[in-house]
Amino acid sequence: MKRILLPAGGALLATGLLASGLSGTAQADGDVAHDPMARNTSDAVSVASFWLASNGAALRSATQYPWDSKEVRKVVSKGGADPDGRPGTTAPTGESKSTGRAQNINLPKTVGKVFFVDAGGKFRWCSASSIQSNYRNLVATAGHCVYDTDSNAATMDNWVFVPGYYQGKAPWGIYVGKQAFTHFDFDTYEDYDRDYAFVTVYNGIHFNGVKQVDRKDFQRFTGPKRSWGGRYYILLSKDAGRLGDNVGGQGFAWNQPTGKPVRAFGYPAAPHPDGNKPYSGVTPKHCYGNTTAKTVGASWLKIEEHIGLKCAVTPGYDGGPWLLNYSNAKRLGYVNGVTSTFADQDGNDRVDYITSPYFDGETASVYNAAKNVWSGKIVGPNGELYK
Repeated sequence: MKRILLPAGGALLATGLLASGLSGTAQADGDVAHDPMARNTSDAVSVASFWLASNGAALRSATQYPWDSKEVRKVVSKGGADPDGRPGTTAPTGESKSTGRAQNINLPKTVGKVFFVDAGGKFRWCSASSIQSNYRNLVATAGHCVYDTDSNAATMDNWVFVPGYYQGKAPWGIYVGKQAFTHFDFDTYEDYDRDYAFVTVYNGIHFNGVKQVDRKDFQRFTGPKRSWGGRYYILLSKDAGRLGDNVGGQGFAWNQPTGKPVRAFGYPAAPHPDGNKPYSGVTPKHCYGNTTAKTVGASWLKIEEHIGLKCAVTPGYDGGPWLLNYSNAKRLGYVNGVTSTFADQDGNDRVDYITSPYFDGETASVYNAAKNVWSGKIVGPNGELYK
């Protein structure tokens, strides 16, 4: 496996997130780095209300996290996957009933979008999935959909997961990120061979609307509330429960042989490099095929150890899960990769290939650290704010 080494004398050569790591925001335990997101329930309610105010206007205005078309290039295959131990799996939970059908494939409820505010202040989204954890509160996505590689901030702002998202609607609630886990090499060195992340989320929240009140009622109200422009609002909300209880959780697999069939899911939206735009980003799409037996390298992102899948989707799909042994009846499988990059293998200016980091024992270490962390509720049965 690839290891990033420090140069002689201890000097640190890195970009972007290194500064945040040194600032004391991030913590690392061996290969695992973890950063706080919404630190408390008050912050979490503020994040959720940010997205769901005005009937989800911010959600509808968000666009897929951008990819420069110059980065859609041909990738080079070489060698083979480099497992660092015995294969392993963690079983999925729940039977995730279909949200629709596409070419007779039942789309899992676990798949949705993560929304966030990027370094430029723009509303963005990527694809993601609920994944099994001890507290049924975990989301798997790409590292670049969680950690801001374009600035010195540790994590994206106002990060939430919305399973089954459709045109501003959150059918199973909105789940605010509490803590992000990734490999130390991605958090510190932006190493795209470790472009994956696992995020613990608070219990979901359903908003049933916003009510304007006078100042006296605003001060008395103990539930989620906001004030702006000299006006006072209380948020009519209720606890949506744990993520995994609502939509199930995909299993997790690592150190698996390559060349096996997977189903990849996500929300493609961006145009191809030639300007053709076949996808809207509104509904999830899927790809099916065998992963590459050889590892994939992309010099412009210093990638050496990805695996590939033939799949003609576009950005917006990044962060979505690659599911091994997917059961069409149960809508469940094992997350064995997440879409990281897009490639044009035949040189016609259209994406025909996607890549994922190879999930090895170090990936399992990050996952295992995240799956054991509790999150908790945001609001109580009467809409009161937990503190």
